[in-house]
Amino acid sequence: MPDGALVYRRVLLKLSGEALMGDGDFGIDPKVLDRTAGEIAALAARGHELAIVIGGGNIFRGAGLAGGGMDRVTGDHMGMLATVINSLAMGDALRKKGVDARVLSSLDMNQVCEPYARYRAMEHLDKGRVVILSAGTGSPFFTTDSAASLRAIEVKADLLIKATKVDGVYSADPMKDAAAIFYSSLSYDKALADKLGVMDATALILCRDHDMPLRVMNINQEGALARLLAGEDIGTLVSTGEQE
Repeated sequence: MPDGALVYRRVLLKLSGEALMGDGDFGIDPKVLDRTAGEIAALAARGHELAIVIGGGNIFRGAGLAGGGMDRVTGDHMGMLATVINSLAMGDALRKKGVDARVLSSLDMNQVCEPYARYRAMEHLDKGRVVILSAGTGSPFFTTDSAASLRAIEVKADLLIKATKVDGVYSADPMKDAAAIFYSSLSYDKALADKLGVMDATALILCRDHDMPLRVMNINQEGALARLLAGEDIGTLVSTGEQE
């Protein structure tokens, strides 16, 4: 049953495309998709209003081909289509679990999914539907991190979660540097100044200027997402406050 005292009611979850690959090198692992959809379905049943942005790196990276000579705008549009593929897969997985999920796209493709409009996304959220926001911002040169920050602000989310394969934010790559420092909390200004790779600069500045709290956590830890939304201190909190 929905809980009237949720710590975070409206949440935008940013998933990387790579998070859907599992141990593979490409595409979508059905088991990972099913597990992730199951966690999201459980949160929706608890009364959380959930918006999701999924990257497309498991299928295609426009910036990579642009580096090889492809027109950047064309490459970015191809990358946006990859996010739509992932979003349709997630929408299907959620509906199989009884969740009313709607896929919205920043690119017009009415035969496949609904066009994105802020009022439409907010109406779906108000009615308890999970909305999956695909095709980035609809414009080239912007990452899905920037799209997640923008959409979180637009739909008035209480929290933006970046779900990754690491436990949170470190001062350096912990796999390469044993002395890397883990941050339980971090200011946007320090993340930007130290180039900690939390998100791209555009995404971080959007969050900072609109006071949108960001939590970076490991999506592969079973149950971590539910514990986070129940108020447990998991991962790294990035905000306008001071770091620890």
